[in-house]
Amino acid sequence: MAAPATPQPRLRHGAAVLLILRTALATALACHHLRPRDATFPWDSTHLLQAMAPSPAPPCHHLHDPFPFPDTLLHTNHPQQAAAAAHRLLQRLFDTLSSPNIPQHWDAQARHRLLNSLQHHSRQLQRCLTDSGTLLQGQGLRKLLLDIEIYFGRIQDFLRTHNHSPCAWDHVRLEARLCFQRLQNLTR
Repeated sequence: MAAPATPQPRLRHGAAVLLILRTALATALACHHLRPRDATFPWDSTHLLQAMAPSPAPPCHHLHDPFPFPDTLLHTNHPQQAAAAAHRLLQRLFDTLSSPNIPQHWDAQARHRLLNSLQHHSRQLQRCLTDSGTLLQGQGLRKLLLDIEIYFGRIQDFLRTHNHSPCAWDHVRLEARLCFQRLQNLTR
């Protein structure tokens, strides 16, 4: 009599699940060292932003900031996408705040320290994403990155429309402060 055939496990589905879990674990492990230092980054950055403009521009209530923060960034459940979005936010904040058109009364030393901090954290996130070997693709990530580009495009348009005035820059500085607070939520 022939031995009953033993059912073979379906490895294809199991392998896919293991690959996904491995990728998430690799990303988490590659980025675990960032957590303690990142805890103070938004707080420190907010203080540096305040130090950059110790005497803010006169109130300019007539300007309305047409650049709402993309809420889709706050609702991502994928750690890799959140890390990639945080990286792009840091890059775009650096690009914006390193503009040669900033107000003359801003403190150059505080600005320089903030830019160094932005660049340092951006590089850490880039290294973390690269070390994890995660290929970040997909519609969800493209949408997040596009939302960030649109957001910063509106900020640049706002500055151009208002001729890079100190008042417009003060709006952008306050928006950057909110961005740091949201960045903390994104990277938790």
